[in-house]
Amino acid sequence: MRETNEQHSLISRRKFLELCSAGAALTLAPSLCSLSQAIRGTTPASTPEATQLAVSGWVKSKFNPVLGGSLGTCYDVCVLQEGNQYRMWFSWRPQKSIALVESGDGIHWSSPEISLAPDASTGWEDEIDRPIVLKLADGYAMWYSAQSKTYSRIGYATSPDGRKWTRVSKDPVLSPDVAWEGNGVMCPDVIYDPSQATFRMWYSGGNFGEPIAIGYATSKDGIHWDKLSSNPIFSPFPGHFWEQDRVTACQVLQHGKWHLMFYIGFSDANHAQIGLARSKDGISDWERHPANPIIRPDVGKWDGDSVYKPFAIFDKDHWYLWYNGRLGGSEQIGLAIHAGEDLGF
Repeated sequence: MRETNEQHSLISRRKFLELCSAGAALTLAPSLCSLSQAIRGTTPASTPEATQLAVSGWVKSKFNPVLGGSLGTCYDVCVLQEGNQYRMWFSWRPQKSIALVESGDGIHWSSPEISLAPDASTGWEDEIDRPIVLKLADGYAMWYSAQSKTYSRIGYATSPDGRKWTRVSKDPVLSPDVAWEGNGVMCPDVIYDPSQATFRMWYSGGNFGEPIAIGYATSKDGIHWDKLSSNPIFSPFPGHFWEQDRVTACQVLQHGKWHLMFYIGFSDANHAQIGLARSKDGISDWERHPANPIIRPDVGKWDGDSVYKPFAIFDKDHWYLWYNGRLGGSEQIGLAIHAGEDLGF
């Protein structure tokens, strides 16, 4: 894997990386600036203000966490922007299900409703989570992770409205069947390439609990998938302490001439941070961001132990990234914002 050269880093970034070479988080003074508008809102009163500014340019919202609390553990989200509304499908651990919430600003969310619950009759769906949802011409498509007592696999469902879902098959559409995948494939991320009439999936594999690397597969129908023979396409980087143990749960999106990958890196099984990389083809020659990890835990706060599973959207002149943070046994959803389209590679 190809790393960004030193000359591409700003002086401030280099200094930051020196200070954080052991993977520790650096807390900076609160920013005095605020964003010009909320995620979708048009009134300054609804504008989220910065609570912490990282050298990477990402600022955590002062309203964090934006989902969790009395709902219990909420994690691993997918967000679609539809007109004036944001729709978030999230993993809801107390219900072992995937739930839907909606919002006008990406901060204040409706009460959750179960979208898809596990089907015990399948024998492989004791719990379901980690969805990716696409809006297609004929409705919505969802790929999701499902866990049994010993394996994790990926299922597929469709919906006319994104609320209630029907499984396309009682069998998984992706299962672990090569050595590096171990006993688990999970965390699907899918985009549709209309020029090739092909679904493209990035998925995680290698361990039932937290997988260790990221693979790639393609499909014409969303059901039958061909895995890349040279998988995995993205693996832990031993030279970076913060991601030396495993990388997983990515989101890949096409932006301009690049494929951007937001991903989780683990220094060990209990400590995770969020990184960013890019590739021309979404498969090879990944270039990691010089200021990785771009989102870090804030010691003592709601996300003080680990930050996980990013999902980013570019809207007008800002990036918005939802993620789950953990402190002790509590896991909730937060929001980070990046002003401007240039992410600083």
